[in-house]
Amino acid sequence: MQSFSPPPPDHRPRLLVLELWGLGDVALAIPFLVLAARHVRVTLVAKPAAAPLLQRFCPEVELIPFTAPWTAFRGKYRLHRWPWLELSALLGGLRRRRFAAAVSARPDPRDHALMAAAGGKLRVGFPRAGSRALLNLALARPAAPHRFAYWQTAAAALGWALPAPAPAPRTGRQIVIHTGAAQPTRRWPRERFEEIAAHLRTAGWQVTLLDERAGQLDELIATLATADRFIGNDSGPGHVAALLGVPTFTIIGSHPPEHFHPLHPQAAWIEGTPCPFKPCSDYCHFAEPHCITSITTGAVWTRLSRWLA
Repeated sequence: MQSFSPPPPDHRPRLLVLELWGLGDVALAIPFLVLAARHVRVTLVAKPAAAPLLQRFCPEVELIPFTAPWTAFRGKYRLHRWPWLELSALLGGLRRRRFAAAVSARPDPRDHALMAAAGGKLRVGFPRAGSRALLNLALARPAAPHRFAYWQTAAAALGWALPAPAPAPRTGRQIVIHTGAAQPTRRWPRERFEEIAAHLRTAGWQVTLLDERAGQLDELIATLATADRFIGNDSGPGHVAALLGVPTFTIIGSHPPEHFHPLHPQAAWIEGTPCPFKPCSDYCHFAEPHCITSITTGAVWTRLSRWLA
């Protein structure tokens, strides 16, 4: 009978990584996680939705699911409603892992306080609002404003080179359109996406139209992996598509695209009309988000058709 010996224990140092926000933010962190896992044992604290992404791209990374109360869209500082017992259990579990280092690519004092409370010996991050005192390796912000540049800077501080992804070209005629987004300020009207889909089908493209009812995230990932192009809002599915190597076209309203556009060398976008309140962090001062709803189907089709060509 063949016997199987257990794998040898992993004595590499532990690294704590924080990315507590949305699906797109986790997708932008995946290249860093893949790189880090080659050198150290990695634990990611993120929302539960990160699990399918880790399973697909870096299953060796441990996920500790946690929905930080300060990431809520509204009422984030109603402290009496915070899950204090869950937060205490989280910190206890992190301290028991005895992390050699902890890192966050977000200039957020709340991340830095969490890293310090978790007991990370080396705390790497980008200070803001007095949080330098919580970091013992405070990094200067990179010249490029994109979030991925922050991950590259953090990787370099740990001694690793993190290159930008260079996916293989896609030459097929499959397009996936996703019409959803978590916040209204990021949603271009669905009926305009349907008009774009009709134009594409007339031009010979095979179109799959999805929204937030498209099923579980692992099912969405499987569908996005079949695409040759992706069209959607400034939302998580576009970042996941880019992570899968799919060129993306994004309709962006309230946020500057140079900060968060999907990470693909062929990524393109159309930006919403000017507004004195941009970037507005998902809160709109008007009855509707004119910055995105004022983008016409004709304007999108003109830009999109040039990109597809």
